[in-house]
Amino acid sequence: MLTAGDEYPIHQTPEPVAYSGSDRNFYDRYFFNGYNGDGSVFFAAAMGVYPHLNVIDGAVSILKDGVQHSVFLSRPLNMERMDTRVGGLSVEVLEPLSRIALRLEETEGLSLDLQFTGRAFPIEEPRFTYRQGPRMLIDCTRMSQNGRWTGMLGIKGERIEVQGQSWQGTRDRSWGVRPIGAADPQPLVPARLPQFYWIWTPTNFPNLSMFFHVNDDGAGGSWNTRAVLAMDGAEAGGLLHLNVPKMQVDYAPGTRRMQKGVLNLQDGAGRPHTVTYTPKATFLMKGIGYGHPEWRHGTHHGDQLAVHAETYHPEEADWRDPTNLHIQAISSALHEGPDGQGSEGIGTFEQLFLGPHAPSGWKDVLDA
Repeated sequence: MLTAGDEYPIHQTPEPVAYSGSDRNFYDRYFFNGYNGDGSVFFAAAMGVYPHLNVIDGAVSILKDGVQHSVFLSRPLNMERMDTRVGGLSVEVLEPLSRIALRLEETEGLSLDLQFTGRAFPIEEPRFTYRQGPRMLIDCTRMSQNGRWTGMLGIKGERIEVQGQSWQGTRDRSWGVRPIGAADPQPLVPARLPQFYWIWTPTNFPNLSMFFHVNDDGAGGSWNTRAVLAMDGAEAGGLLHLNVPKMQVDYAPGTRRMQKGVLNLQDGAGRPHTVTYTPKATFLMKGIGYGHPEWRHGTHHGDQLAVHAETYHPEEADWRDPTNLHIQAISSALHEGPDGQGSEGIGTFEQLFLGPHAPSGWKDVLDA
């Protein structure tokens, strides 16, 4: 089937762009978040294309005054991957790898009209390849970029101007294979406890961005990790990789929620650096489809546009509810470097902790 994408020199296989290999779980996704200088307003959005499910979906969620409002949208893809619009939600690439327009016409009381401008060239993270026994669960690539936002947000009749250096955030693009749509009914053989330990901390400092992520196995071994520093304006060759990163997490008593995170690492000269994260507020990632029981990514919602809205109170949400495990904690960040150097920043501490993790003392799915 020929589509608009076939006009562009972007083919990766001998097939038309409409097809992406043979794995039904192939996906291609945009993610965005943003916040003001003190973290009192936070928003996030996602849009995903699922070629072999013939679905495109998206969501926008805004957190303010302890209340998180979300709207979800889904429609048939009709095999056209170049049409990045779902109802009133659209993503437009203004300048590849640099500027993106994100818009939502008023839907269920939410709206936005925003432009993201990257602070430096995006970073490419190591390829994520993760199996559960013989079964491939994740096989994807992701790029991440910090930037600044301009425009406006609308939330239940209130208009919020998004202007100035203080409105910052992160976007990512990922593509490949991960669980989407309906769950696989075939059980794992032999059966095993589910396990996933994930931290991602894209952070904005006054003149630079810093990125860290880690996936640990149950024993605490890191199977995917990287730490990168990007000075404002840095090109691809100017991104600085940091060495031996290690995150120490203190958990709120009786929970798996981060109370304090301390990242220790070294620069290229071997000098030690420490970044301490302290959470300000909690954003539930199910509000943009991650792990949502009904509006999870790639779910079929009929042959027409479908729209749904929900409201959450994240600080009151039970952390043991599996749909509340995946969060972003809006966090202050304190950098302490050699010779008394340091700075203060703000970012997100994304966490998804499920199953055993020996360094944390966890042996079961949700013990604490």
